Amino acid sequence: MESAIISVYLILLFFILPVFLPGIVRKVRAMAMGRKGPNVELFFYELLRMFRKKTIHPLQFGTFSYIAPILCLFSALVIWSIVLFEWGPYLFIPFFLAMYRITYIGYAMETGTSFGGMGSGRETVLSVMSEPTLILMILVAQSHIEISESLQGFFVGSLFLIMCSIAILSEISKPPFDDPRTHLELTMVHEAMLLEASGKSLFLFEWAAAIKQTSLLVFLVKIALDHSKLIKNAFFSELQRDLLLLPIITLFAFILGYWEAISVRRSWKWIPEMMGLVFLSILILGSLVKLN
Repeated sequence: MESAIISVYLILLFFILPVFLPGIVRKVRAMAMGRKGPNVELFFYELLRMFRKKTIHPLQFGTFSYIAPILCLFSALVIWSIVLFEWGPYLFIPFFLAMYRITYIGYAMETGTSFGGMGSGRETVLSVMSEPTLILMILVAQSHIEISESLQGFFVGSLFLIMCSIAILSEISKPPFDDPRTHLELTMVHEAMLLEASGKSLFLFEWAAAIKQTSLLVFLVKIALDHSKLIKNAFFSELQRDLLLLPIITLFAFILGYWEAISVRRSWKWIPEMMGLVFLSILILGSLVKLN
């Protein structure tokens, strides 16, 4: 009975959470900036509006551009299913993230716009900096370590999760690595590669981006829950730990929306040094957590 409840609950999260989580982030961001903001379900209606519109192809549209949105959505769905249902090892995630990026960059480069080239270059820089850190996070998470109940274990584990959060922010292009509040061509990353997309193609790309963001945030929550001995030794059962996913990820959405409202992006010269420090911090803190 308990396993059936968990399965139904996870299936509902699989379909509902990626659609409404971006709306929660945008709502909290607007309220933190003193505005009323859009309704939470507006992102869902935006997806429907994109789906109903006819796709207008640019002159440079080629064969790859036809299949790129489908491949992008496929890779995002595989990542989301691995994170939520855990049917495979987390080490599969970087490979499908690479497919996700290749389709995005390939689409932007094939359409041949200057803004697409700039966005592709920035996306490549972020991927080179964040992918090794993400792989190191997964290796630490798959090593079956547990954060001990001592004060030292809690402190080291908290620092480890903070460094992992910074790596996830770079992966989903959030401040201080990118600023989703602006749509200026000279500052944006994700939007610059999709300026030529429209209709159903834009629908697939935006849906895939929402799924990717949700997947990585849930992945961060699972790292915190699965490797906390404090949670395992308390009265929480497996069902109750899975039920914690929704309230914790909602809290993360509130924090992310507030973070987007108060923070600004940094210079691109600052990103390699920052991600290098994050990589070394995760390596050292992961080793300390394991030894502890």
